[in-house]
Amino acid sequence: MGRKSFKVEFDESPPDDFDPSNPYKDPVAMLEMREHLVREKWIDIETAKILREKLKWCYRIEGINHLQKCRHLVQQYLESTRGVGWNKDHRPHSLHGPKVESVEVDE
Repeated sequence: MGRKSFKVEFDESPPDDFDPSNPYKDPVAMLEMREHLVREKWIDIETAKILREKLKWCYRIEGINHLQKCRHLVQQYLESTRGVGWNKDHRPHSLHGPKVESVEVDE
């Protein structure tokens, strides 16, 4: 008798019956859409927090070589924080700051 594998599944998709042109047509779908947007926003925020903690750890461990060794984490963190946060929902990406291009360094 072993343990049964149990997987929890969540409905992560937006509601099918939400109409963006007339959001008040179905109040239940409107609230489900709002919950979906908030859930996605929190996922983005928590992902950025995890990357920030990894970046702090990399800076501490690598010391003086952090510019080369932690570059990939910096790029991931900057990309994950682009447009993340409350009150930035509908702003175009051009207003979130310049996009930093990754530069390859030959060693």
